[in-house]
Amino acid sequence: MTLTTQDIPSLLDTLESKLRQQIASRNLHNPLMIGIHSGGAWIAEHMHKRLNIEEPLGLIDISFYRDDFSQIGMHPKIKPSQLPAHLEGRDIILIDDVFYTGRTVRAALNEIFDYGRPNQVLLAVLIERDGRQIPLRPDCCACNIQMQPGQRIKLTGPEPLSIHIQSFDHAA
Repeated sequence: MTLTTQDIPSLLDTLESKLRQQIASRNLHNPLMIGIHSGGAWIAEHMHKRLNIEEPLGLIDISFYRDDFSQIGMHPKIKPSQLPAHLEGRDIILIDDVFYTGRTVRAALNEIFDYGRPNQVLLAVLIERDGRQIPLRPDCCACNIQMQPGQRIKLTGPEPLSIHIQSFDHAA
């Protein structure tokens, strides 16, 4: 499957539909939606509006929680997380743009649990691609894609949202 920017409205519709199904089947009560900076935050803004979530949108920057932080060093665009002081017992919808290895989600969960133990966390992503390295999987996604070695998918935004498939050389 080849994705383009023209697919974004359809992908957002699909994700909204799947989220509605999951919210109902898991009986999420007054959920808090959290978007992972930056692409996940953009998707979360769309879903937050479409689903009429009452609680303010939470935003999370997992830069300090990454397991490769010592390898990549300080990221120049770190944004503060905007979360309620306590997440204890809350139903949470965690949103990201692209699910790849699982490491970003693992880092986000670590930060969320530092704020308290939620009742449950529903993970929703716009795109799930091959390459999982950690035993995590989204509860719902708008599409699954297989990519060639050396390819990367990137969402840019926030307005307009655009999808870019990038290729890089492993030898570089």
